[in-house]
Amino acid sequence: MRSISILFLLAVLCFAALGQPADRRQFIRTEAPLIALNNVRIIDGTGAAPLENQTILIRGGKIEMIGPTAAITYPATAESIDLTGYTVMPGLVGMHNHLFFPMGGSPPIYSNMAISFPRLYLALGVTTIRTTGSVAPFTDLETKLRIDRGQMFGPKMHVTAPYLEGKGSFTPVMHELTGVEDVRRQVNFWADQGATSFKAYMNISRAELRAAVEEAHKRNLKVTGHLCSVTFKEAADIGIDNLEHGLFASTDFVANKTPDQCPQGGTASLINLDVNGPEAQEVIKKLVEKKVAITSTLPVFEANAPITQSGIGAARSLLMPRMLATMSEDARIRYLSSRSRTPGNSPMASLIQKAMAFERAFVAAGGLLVTGLDPTGNGGVVAGFGDHRGVQLLVEAGFTPLEAIRIATLNGARLLGEDARIGSVAVGKQADLMVIKGNPAANITDIEKVEFVFKDGVAWDTEKLIQSVQGSVGIR
Repeated sequence: MRSISILFLLAVLCFAALGQPADRRQFIRTEAPLIALNNVRIIDGTGAAPLENQTILIRGGKIEMIGPTAAITYPATAESIDLTGYTVMPGLVGMHNHLFFPMGGSPPIYSNMAISFPRLYLALGVTTIRTTGSVAPFTDLETKLRIDRGQMFGPKMHVTAPYLEGKGSFTPVMHELTGVEDVRRQVNFWADQGATSFKAYMNISRAELRAAVEEAHKRNLKVTGHLCSVTFKEAADIGIDNLEHGLFASTDFVANKTPDQCPQGGTASLINLDVNGPEAQEVIKKLVEKKVAITSTLPVFEANAPITQSGIGAARSLLMPRMLATMSEDARIRYLSSRSRTPGNSPMASLIQKAMAFERAFVAAGGLLVTGLDPTGNGGVVAGFGDHRGVQLLVEAGFTPLEAIRIATLNGARLLGEDARIGSVAVGKQADLMVIKGNPAANITDIEKVEFVFKDGVAWDTEKLIQSVQGSVGIR
């Protein structure tokens, strides 16, 4: 009888952690049925120039009207919010946004952050995510279900199935495939559970990748990949939809690469690569022709680069007190210890510059670039904070702020097939919006100044959500 009472108490405590209605209300600025955002600057996510002194009317979770504040009329029953000096832009669409976090150890282990990460994503304006690889797939699926029901706080989730990894996985959290039939079983099983995409990993074979693509496409689902054993050109010919990490994961330039094997010398091949040369341009041309999107994940690589050699905002972003405060003491010590061991002559900074050039060339050739933070690596990339840094790094790569914002919003929605509903500020779309003090079109670092975030017309208080998970990252 005593054990049943303990289990009941634990169940009550766990359910409370998911967010009761009273708990929910303390994080909400407003959920009025009719809301007017007045005198606001709009960055609509399409790349168009900002519109000044606008009103956005939100009704029933959708954008009903947009126009100059002086010309818009609306019922007196609307909740009116004056946003002079503020910018509204679409919620970010994070396309490499796990719910897990590195826990250290050898071999490395990863733990699911099903409480802290959804809150941080939502707090900082990431209103839609694709998990892009799962180590706790049922947790991810159940988290999505509870968010959809209003029992937890977080973004809209597109759950990617467990990694499709061949023999030679570096971590025991991944199942190693036994062959083509195993791939087909895995794809269909996880599609039946509710996964909406699949991620091929470093040691998958071409035959296994082909089977994954065939089975996923039968169900109108997409396959992305963090590849190594299979080259980008091979994957494009097989029919993959997306490639993660841009240039960093390409083995197309390794001399005498053995088919279906992850080679040595991948980093050296990239260091010596001329992005404007024929080899790189041939890969870009193939990807564009085959309509293969690329996901930029620059933050996770910057976290492993010497701060003095990284981008202009690196020191501030990599050691941001606000981000570090969300980490548990153990996670913070692990990360800072890793940073202190980063050699000053690491090639990562020059590789980042080359990857940036590759992404610019890919977009210039007509390719679809999306972005995500990838909260893995040495633990220095945290949900939401890393998403902001990803947009900033795209600007450091040479994109304009408006181009970078489009990559992080409308492009992601397009790849998900959700661009009719989300990804830009437009009449008829869901009111998934970031409210920012300042002007990211003029100063991209202003993207960090999020004060509240609309998801389906409900405005969530950024600082209160962040404060609710202080010291949690690395624990829950």
